[in-house]
Amino acid sequence: MPSDGPERNSRLTALTGAVLLVLLAVEGITLVSLRAMLSWHIFVGVLVVPVVALKLGSTVYRFYRYYTRRPDYVRAGPPHPLLRLLGPVVVLSTVVLLGTGLALIAVGPRGGVVLGLHKASFVVWVAALSVHVLGHLGRVPRAVSADLTARDGLGGSHGRLLLVAGAVVMGAIAAVAVLPYTTAWLHMAHADN
Repeated sequence: MPSDGPERNSRLTALTGAVLLVLLAVEGITLVSLRAMLSWHIFVGVLVVPVVALKLGSTVYRFYRYYTRRPDYVRAGPPHPLLRLLGPVVVLSTVVLLGTGLALIAVGPRGGVVLGLHKASFVVWVAALSVHVLGHLGRVPRAVSADLTARDGLGGSHGRLLLVAGAVVMGAIAAVAVLPYTTAWLHMAHADN
């Protein structure tokens, strides 16, 4: 049985996380003047969905392999106990945040309860994600650098890069496809300015 599965999985998770950090930083910038940058907020919010799905998939895969006692994943060990406890909060708040964001596109500016859930989930998400990012920040540059240079002989770096790039492209296509359905939001934002 190959023993490099956890490292390959870790690199996919780290690479996806690094791309998400950049995209979420852009999303954060839109919050500075949300009404003026609402189209960008919606675009990036939709764009991140496939990237988040990829990160959740790689994380759930590691979780599954560890708890089904696959030897190489057991040897690699579990995450830090705080991160294990925080994981469900990060996942649930992320799903609620993105789900309510997508629902707001569908219901439009009069989505009072959905908008309230979106804002509340954002508060929980920011707190949980901040701890999550700080807990993993030390190893991400090494993992990403190793995959970008592909010089350490692990293999699979091109495949991981293609998976992440594919998720970004799928997100961009979805974001462009959704933009026509955001006109009610954009009209409201421009009317208020």
